Amino acid sequence: MSIARNLPARLSALKRLTGRTPLIEVECGFRGRTHHIYAKYEALNFTGSIKDRMALHILETAYAQGVIEPGAEIAEATSGNTGIAFAAMGRALGHPVRIYMPDWMSRERVLVIQSLGAAVIPVSHEQGGFIGSIHMADDHAAATPGVFRPRQFDSEANVQAHYDTTGPEILAQLERPPTAFVAGVGTGGTVMGVGRLLRERVPGVTVHPLEPANSPTLRTGTKVGRHRIQGISDEFVPSIVRLGELDRIVDVWDGDAICMAQRLARELGIAVGISSGANLLGAIEIAHEQGREAVVATVFCDDNKKYLSTDLCSDEECKDHYLSREVKLRGFRVIPMPESTL
Repeated sequence: MSIARNLPARLSALKRLTGRTPLIEVECGFRGRTHHIYAKYEALNFTGSIKDRMALHILETAYAQGVIEPGAEIAEATSGNTGIAFAAMGRALGHPVRIYMPDWMSRERVLVIQSLGAAVIPVSHEQGGFIGSIHMADDHAAATPGVFRPRQFDSEANVQAHYDTTGPEILAQLERPPTAFVAGVGTGGTVMGVGRLLRERVPGVTVHPLEPANSPTLRTGTKVGRHRIQGISDEFVPSIVRLGELDRIVDVWDGDAICMAQRLARELGIAVGISSGANLLGAIEIAHEQGREAVVATVFCDDNKKYLSTDLCSDEECKDHYLSREVKLRGFRVIPMPESTL
């Protein structure tokens, strides 16, 4: 029996492989209190990261609006996970894919994208780094008829993906309404989309963007310093990020995020990427500020497999001022999506 190869069937298949992820409740001791942090476990998406939600919604929207043609090349600038998502979904939908990426991203990211049949164009610091990657993708699209540019940093479909899926899933899984949401800012789609949904439905909820303390791009508006939390703080403030709609920015040192991610793996068996360690620390900080009744949600964006060649697998020094030194990981439980919403 042949399998249907038409576009609606392929999009439907991708939708069944994306979203509806479990919520992990992590019990943490911190400065004499016990806090329960709720993190969406996004490693169970199609290609293993939260970026699948955004990539799928951008492609669905592009097809609905007629701005992408069947078989057209997709060209995007990315720090990794978005490139993987577009590479896989692009090939599933019959598109060649071209990814521009700073050349200091992990080797695993490059190999995964290439394994999915996409072309990877590395961009050095001298060529402009991340901003250079965007310019090169734009130049390629301008010179090549029919190329589709997702433009993840400027796409409202990015925000809408999390407004439509991630936010409602969090509300469906929590037993009590959240008092806060914390998420690292790469494109900003997660914190903006989830934040808008929560503000509409939960009076008094706070929404906090997170960035590396080593490189406070949101605070300064431009690149300052360097950091090792791949996937967030990509040298500029994306246009879809509206800081006026958000609460205070949370800062986490990159080494602290690495230490926290390492401990999640070694003590609880939850193997996540560096940004997930940062998100947990930021969520704990906000929960401690809000008190014992806090219900703080965040996201574990991906797993550790794309970071094996990075400092995540090093003997990172856990410095005296790191919050992770004060966190006690006591255990976790998994909250699945309610059957009525599956």
